[in-house]
Amino acid sequence: MSALHWSVRKLDGALDGETVYRELLAAEPVAFWLDGSLTDRAPRRVSVLGTTLGDSASVLIRDVADGDVFAELNALLADRAAEPPAELEGLFCGGYVGYFGYELKALTGGVVAHEAATPDALWIWANRFVVIDHDRDLTYFVALDEPGAGEDWLDRATASASAWWLRSVDAPAIARLDIEAHLEQDRATYLARIARVLSELEAGQTYEVNLTNRVRLPAVPDAFEFFRWQRSTNPAPYAAFLRHGSLAVASSSPERFLTVDRDGWAECRPIKGTAPRDLDPAQDQLAAKALAEDDKTRAENLMIVDLIRNDLGRVSVPGTVTVPQLMQVESYRTMHQLVTTVRGRLRSGVSAVDAVRACFPPGSMTGAPKIRTMEIIDELESSARGVYSGALGYLTVDGRAELSVVIRTAVLTPDATVVGAGGAIVLDSDPEAEYDEMVLKARSAVGGGSTD
Repeated sequence: MSALHWSVRKLDGALDGETVYRELLAAEPVAFWLDGSLTDRAPRRVSVLGTTLGDSASVLIRDVADGDVFAELNALLADRAAEPPAELEGLFCGGYVGYFGYELKALTGGVVAHEAATPDALWIWANRFVVIDHDRDLTYFVALDEPGAGEDWLDRATASASAWWLRSVDAPAIARLDIEAHLEQDRATYLARIARVLSELEAGQTYEVNLTNRVRLPAVPDAFEFFRWQRSTNPAPYAAFLRHGSLAVASSSPERFLTVDRDGWAECRPIKGTAPRDLDPAQDQLAAKALAEDDKTRAENLMIVDLIRNDLGRVSVPGTVTVPQLMQVESYRTMHQLVTTVRGRLRSGVSAVDAVRACFPPGSMTGAPKIRTMEIIDELESSARGVYSGALGYLTVDGRAELSVVIRTAVLTPDATVVGAGGAIVLDSDPEAEYDEMVLKARSAVGGGSTD
């Protein structure tokens, strides 16, 4: 490929993401919105919206059987490696936006147990995009292509900046359905699977298993309208909307899977443990305190932290893997979360994609030890997880990455709306409570409340 060329136009003011999507992207066959606007995520709230256009437009769609998508993305990014202009330093500067589905575990130590109905990987070459810096009140319109190739798009993009959309958000019909009536594994089946997990735990085969279920709901008439509803009822640090043809992914994930910065520092922030906020300040404080002190929750969190330390340690400089934040309560609009931060400095020659491979699938979605636990999951779950339990976000041409864990997510096709949900099972788990938690998580993804 020819050397990359950035054409950048800056606008004072942070545009509304919905306006940008409707004016620039709604009619495109491929589009994405990584939405950082509706949370108090520190240190900087940024949204990225875009598509792929022109002669260099491409979408990488792969299944496990197609080969090693991690190696393919590594090669593509190495071929397109470049230094972005100074004004995009630290921001999304172009690259690939998409997801790695859970079944890619077959490339990272697992096996093929179920076949997903959706692609195992979908990555959009983002060469036309808008970066909204909410905290610095700036918007950048960017074309990444041959010199002059994106000027028409930039003209249209900047001309639409004065538009403004303000529409009410209506609940989709599926938000009113009985979630339990649409479970792939009903209450009796799921409780029986939990019993089998407990027997594996007692036999010493595993320490923790993230057992999941699927909710299969009718299709929605408009995937973007569904996402509008989802983000209004369950705003999240890693909200995202991806659309490719008739496939759409609407995510309200609160959990970071992996970030990699320009200096090669990789960071994971697993979540194990969540409590709903309370309108009464005193009760809210008590809920946060109870979460921080709950022995079962702390045990779940610690086991995943050890797993992630091991994953990162395989690609990091010895001695650099640390835990700067251990099981701290972070409070968001709808929930308290027990979050740990694990960091490591990647070894020379290790790319962001290499780091993803080393840590995939997210340990918080498998349990520990990872390989044996995935085998148990394969035996107990009756279908592919697909996009759910994978990772979603971006990989940039300057070597950075930011990806979330795909939870609180709906996968939308013309045939169905599928939501995954589950929870960590440990020896002192209460099966009935675990079932109820799984249902609440599924409900949150369709706008029925928030939990973790």
